Amino acid sequence: MSEANLLDTVEEEKKQYIVVTIGSEQYGLDIAFVDNIVRMQKITRVPKSLPHYRGVINLRGEVVPVMSIRRKMGLEDDVFTKASRIIILKLEEQGNVGIVVDEVKEVVSLGQDDIDQNTRNTNREDANFINGIGKNGDSLISIFDINKVVDESDYI
Repeated sequence: MSEANLLDTVEEEKKQYIVVTIGSEQYGLDIAFVDNIVRMQKITRVPKSLPHYRGVINLRGEVVPVMSIRRKMGLEDDVFTKASRIIILKLEEQGNVGIVVDEVKEVVSLGQDDIDQNTRNTNREDANFINGIGKNGDSLISIFDINKVVDESDYI
């Protein structure tokens, strides 16, 4: 078997992403960062915190800060529905942090060939938080750069 054929038979390494909606757009979160997905619950406001932080929740005895991705990206404020969820992200430096999303759709597997990295030339408000556009069938999924979404310099 030639080296080219051997390379063709090696399956491309794919990553899994949780697809969420924020407004009318679909976004992907690398599943490696996701610790938990919880239903919307009472968020306790923290005085003098940054505007995009909604406050904190009590998650099984742990106080977890919750931020609004909509506010961080400069979009209209959150509207909570039955489909709204808080995704708990596990981060090395900050520990856990929750982000509010409108809805959790599905889990998809995308390889490098499925993701277009050229997002720098777009005029979208969320372009700073995106590190690629994933193609899943007919739908496009903006892939979040978790480190830019949850920047430790603007932590509570």
